[in-house]
Amino acid sequence: MNQTGALDRSLDDVRLYDGVRRRRILAFCIDYAIVLLLLIPVSVIVGFLGIITLGLGWMLFGMLTPMIALIYVFATMGSSRQATLGMRAMSIRLERLDGGRVDGVLAVVHSVLFWAGNVILTPLILLASLFLDRKRTAHDLLLGTAVVRSDR
Repeated sequence: MNQTGALDRSLDDVRLYDGVRRRRILAFCIDYAIVLLLLIPVSVIVGFLGIITLGLGWMLFGMLTPMIALIYVFATMGSSRQATLGMRAMSIRLERLDGGRVDGVLAVVHSVLFWAGNVILTPLILLASLFLDRKRTAHDLLLGTAVVRSDR
C-alpha cells in the first residue's frame, strides 16, 4: 500500500508486461553467467586460503556460489535501479505493487524464494506466470512484487 493505502495504479498498464516472461528468462541466464564469472576469482582466493589453512579454508567452497549470488542480488536488484545486470540488459525491473522501493533485503528474499520454489517444484514455478495477473510468478505473488519493462 502506498501513502493513501491503495495499490500503485501506475502498474496497471498492460504494456508494462509485454514480453516480460521471455525477458525474465533471458535475464536469468545472463545473471547466472555473471555469477559464474564472479566465482572464478573468489574460488582462486578460497583455494589459496585452503592451502594456507591446511585445507580448512576449502570448506568455504560449499557456500561460495550461494554467497556470491546473494551478494550480487543484494547489490544490484537492491539498488535504486531495482534490477540485476541481466534484468537491465533485458530492460526489466522489479517493482513493489504498493509503490515502495525494492531494497536489498527484499531482493534477497525474492531470490531465495525463487530458488526454494525451484527446488520444490523444479522450473514449473514459471507456469504460474501463465495464469497470474501481471505475468507474476508464485514468489512475486507472495512478496507483492511484479517484474515490469523499464523501457516503457
